[in-house]
Amino acid sequence: MSTTSTIQRFLLEDLDIRGAIVKLDDVWQALLENRHYAPEVRDLLGAMSAVASVIGGNLKQSGRLTIQLQGHGPVSLLVVDVTEALNLRGYAKAGDEAVGKTGIIDLVGDGQLLMTLDMPGLRHPYQSYVPVQGNSVAEVFEHYLTQSEQQPAILHTASSGKAAACLFLQKLPDADKKDADGWDRITHLASTVRDEELLDLSAEDILTRLFHQETVRLLDAREVTHDWTQDWDKVRDMLRSLGRAELDSMIAEHGEILIHDDLSNHEYRFDAEDVAALFASPPTLH
Repeated sequence: MSTTSTIQRFLLEDLDIRGAIVKLDDVWQALLENRHYAPEVRDLLGAMSAVASVIGGNLKQSGRLTIQLQGHGPVSLLVVDVTEALNLRGYAKAGDEAVGKTGIIDLVGDGQLLMTLDMPGLRHPYQSYVPVQGNSVAEVFEHYLTQSEQQPAILHTASSGKAAACLFLQKLPDADKKDADGWDRITHLASTVRDEELLDLSAEDILTRLFHQETVRLLDAREVTHDWTQDWDKVRDMLRSLGRAELDSMIAEHGEILIHDDLSNHEYRFDAEDVAALFASPPTLH
């Protein structure tokens, strides 16, 4: 499927610094469809979606990266997952008290952040708890990436009702040998990027604006998608497992059965005729 959402990696070749720019446009709007998040919750989900795209873009073989943030604050649950093909989905569960809150700690409270990597061939998914240190998604993952990869990293995220974006930079092992002041210079320049620039400008224009005096090699963009088709057979099998009497009771009380797949953002509706069809005997073949 065609998409306007991308991740584009780049290298500051004379400095041994790598980076990436994530731009989520149509994918972000698909994630928000029929959801009515407070701006604070929306922006938290946008930042997490953009950062997940950066990390998921490093997957070299078939797999799925899931980031789950859970706590006792106004945002009780936030989940984002992305495949090695950069197929992204996510959602947040939050109460009205999220309005007016700022920062990840205020929104999530005493939260835990769990990253899970599931790949074919693994007996069990690899799981890692990410310390919630910092007051933003960017700060949390800056700390985590710096500690886990032993190389300093910085992230700048931005989100609105139309787009979500991220600028990622990481210092590589030979950076100080090439230019002792290079990392400090680049991080200072990166700190001047504005949210509206991340959201509205192309990757090329952002890099030109920030690093026009540096040698930048911009790699080909990779598409990020939101392509999760409905799985009616799975839902029908789940309903059958509940039994006809239970389903009839639900129909009698509510007039229909509504199932919402929060992560993929799909709705499944069943009326009385649909329920009857679930238990109808298949035609006999002669």
